[in-house]
Amino acid sequence: MTTKRILVPVDFSDDSLRALDYAADFVKPLKAELQLLYVVEPIYYAMPAPMDATSPNLALLFDEQQRSGTLLLARLEAKLQKRGHTVRALLKTGSPATVIVDTAKRLKADLIIMSTHGRTGLAHVLLGSVAQRVVCMAPCPVLTVRRKAAAKRKKK
Repeated sequence: MTTKRILVPVDFSDDSLRALDYAADFVKPLKAELQLLYVVEPIYYAMPAPMDATSPNLALLFDEQQRSGTLLLARLEAKLQKRGHTVRALLKTGSPATVIVDTAKRLKADLIIMSTHGRTGLAHVLLGSVAQRVVCMAPCPVLTVRRKAAAKRKKK
C-alpha cells in the first residue's frame, strides 16, 4: 500500500497541533503530502429569531473565524514547508466530521491523522466526538492521536 496523501484536520488546539507534529514525523520517510484542513462551523442562534434574520455580530464572528483560520493555516503551511514537507492547506465550512470525511473522499486521502480531545461522560454525550464519527464514516484508515499519547511523544 502506498501512502501519498495524508489529511490532518486541525482546530489549532494543543491536541490538534500535537497530532500535526505526529503526522509530520509520520510522513517524512514516506514523502507523502500533508493536507491540512480547518473547518469553520456555521454559527446558529441559540434562541428563536425570525427565519430570515441574521445578526451582524454573528456574521462578523464567522468572518473573523475564517480570516483567523486562513492566517493560522498559512503559518502552519509555511512552517512545514521549511521543514521540507509538501503541504496543502484547506479551509472549509460545515459540520467538522462531515467535512473531514467528504474532503478525504474528494482528495482521495490515503490516511487521516487527527487528535482526540478526550471528552468523557456528559461532555462526550452532549458534544459528541468528531474523531469517533470520522472513524466510522471515513473512506480510508484513521489514525487517532490521544491527548496523553501525543503529550508523551512530544516529551521524548
